[in-house]
Amino acid sequence: MADLDELAARFRNFGRTAAARAPLYGRLSDRIADSPEIVALLHAAPEQQQLPVLLFAAVHHLVLAGGDGLELRRWYPNLWHDTNADDPFPAFSRFCDAHRAELQHLIASRTTQTNEVGRCAQFLPAFGLLAEEVGPLVHLDVGTSAGLNLLLPRFTYCYSPGGIVDGSLDGAAPIVLGCATRGDPPVPAFMPSVALSVGLDIAPIDVHDDDAVRWLEACVWPDQPERFARLVAAIELARSTGVDVRRGDAVDALPGLLVEVADHGHPVVTNSWVLNYLTGEQRLAYVAMLESIGAHRDLTWVLAESPAQTPELRIPTTEPAEDITVLSMVTWRRGERRVRRLATTHPHGFWLHWEAHG
Repeated sequence: MADLDELAARFRNFGRTAAARAPLYGRLSDRIADSPEIVALLHAAPEQQQLPVLLFAAVHHLVLAGGDGLELRRWYPNLWHDTNADDPFPAFSRFCDAHRAELQHLIASRTTQTNEVGRCAQFLPAFGLLAEEVGPLVHLDVGTSAGLNLLLPRFTYCYSPGGIVDGSLDGAAPIVLGCATRGDPPVPAFMPSVALSVGLDIAPIDVHDDDAVRWLEACVWPDQPERFARLVAAIELARSTGVDVRRGDAVDALPGLLVEVADHGHPVVTNSWVLNYLTGEQRLAYVAMLESIGAHRDLTWVLAESPAQTPELRIPTTEPAEDITVLSMVTWRRGERRVRRLATTHPHGFWLHWEAHG
């Protein structure tokens, strides 16, 4: 277990690296580093989870629940339009002291988790290419969390440049995913046909479980109010339209799921910042499972992962391997395997630099 000095250093490092993207957490981190009683809250987590973002998510979760979190809420841009400009630490410290037992329970039992719908903007050009080639698709999202990326055909996409692809339901307010582009990505002229969408996760989130959804929202940094609002809207869309999310291990459950959906269209397996959480041995088993299936039936795998963090996937990369998000597509056609590096992209889909041609 990390000692208090090591944990304090993690807060200081986080404050320096996150200040531009998360000013609130950046301001708090240095003060927390000098507060052993707050730093010590992370000792409730397993060693590999003793990270500043876990404490911040736990506090955010309780603030979102309401109650006596009103005072602290005034510093959260996603929750308060006219946020306080003065020092947030005194209120943060009082809140941690008043909720110490609740925070320790959350920190001990939860892990940070994202379901970033912006990543659908990475996948849509690949889906367009595939629909032109093989017709209707079946989307199988592995590591799907709450299954929000299964709503890919229901979002509206604004590529700059590239144009707009509208998937919003009639009469419904669109959830718009903006994506800046370079390299002329093949933005489809209309939404590709996705006949069926199914998610698979070892610990899925039920969009009808308010507490589980609140944790998902709490993992979004409060200084990103547009991203937070987009997540809330996507959860409401998932609740109203329904998402098919299954519980299961990818290696054990995916082969049976592929058999189940075989008659509905061409299967497209997607992963986005999921496989870095597996061990190297697990990644090798996952790749071997896909190779085994692809040897006997047509299949496509579209993945947005970091080559540096997932070397077993053999993503086309530079030397040394890039620690950025690379969008790749692996196809199996009549048993023949082909790998294409498509693009580099922001991990949340805010920009896409297309590289593949032909």
